[in-house]
Amino acid sequence: MLDWLKSNTAAAREKLATEVTKFRNREFMEAVVAGCALVAAADGSISSSEKQKMIGFIQNSNELKVFDLQEVIKAFTDICLKFEFDAEIGRAEALRTVCKLRGKDDAARLLVRVCCAIGNSDGNFDEGERAVCRSICAELGLNPGDFGL
Repeated sequence: MLDWLKSNTAAAREKLATEVTKFRNREFMEAVVAGCALVAAADGSISSSEKQKMIGFIQNSNELKVFDLQEVIKAFTDICLKFEFDAEIGRAEALRTVCKLRGKDDAARLLVRVCCAIGNSDGNFDEGERAVCRSICAELGLNPGDFGL
């Protein structure tokens, strides 16, 4: 899946956008934003440049543009504040939000695919970002191998 994602980024993003439209609800949006924050914090913190990158991704993302931009930015900012207060609290809160999709296999699998796309958005899906995506899979009861992780 990862090789396919890298080689077919535009087509993959378009497909993800179509799938995200099926799950256009607050719970899914918050889980995606929490996943974004987890991937951004893969190196231990969310820097200003990572926040700007994530906000830019949110604004330009076919996957997330189905949601109200202000709601997405607020949810992302809220979760980032928790990481700034304490990285472990932020991580725990983000994973708690992600876990709301446990048992909702289609939505959970889509969330992991979006997180992989976010990790690869700069063209470098590094091991820290991959580890975060594996952790998200574990929380959701999904097999990381299904996503090339």
